[in-house]
Amino acid sequence: MSEAEAACGGGGGGKEQDRFLPIANIGRIMRRAVPENGKIAKDSKESIQECVSEFISFITSEASDKCMKERRKTINGDDIIWSLGTLGFEEYVEPLKIYLKNYREVSFNSNLPLSSSSCYWVFIIIVFKREGTICGV
Repeated sequence: MSEAEAACGGGGGGKEQDRFLPIANIGRIMRRAVPENGKIAKDSKESIQECVSEFISFITSEASDKCMKERRKTINGDDIIWSLGTLGFEEYVEPLKIYLKNYREVSFNSNLPLSSSSCYWVFIIIVFKREGTICGV
């Protein structure tokens, strides 16, 4: 089993729904990138669900390695952004830094809890909007 599969909960024991992001959320994000009258096939949603979950595992694994080297136990948004840059996704680093800064300001001012997973969702939305299409679907 690869590290990515292990990080995603693959390889044994775990339920499939625990390994992947919720398909309803994936579908909602995909609908933002297609015309209003566009249709998205179920197998397309499932393929994107697998790809996105694997991608998140890939990015998280790199951030986790960084935290382990620095003897930290918690991955934060800065670690995720760092791993994106390290793994060749430099064009997303600045937009996400701006988003994370604004998110932290809003969270601090409103006492909302910080959620590192929100960084993933924003990244996914940025990718879909920038590409104008979802993996050619």
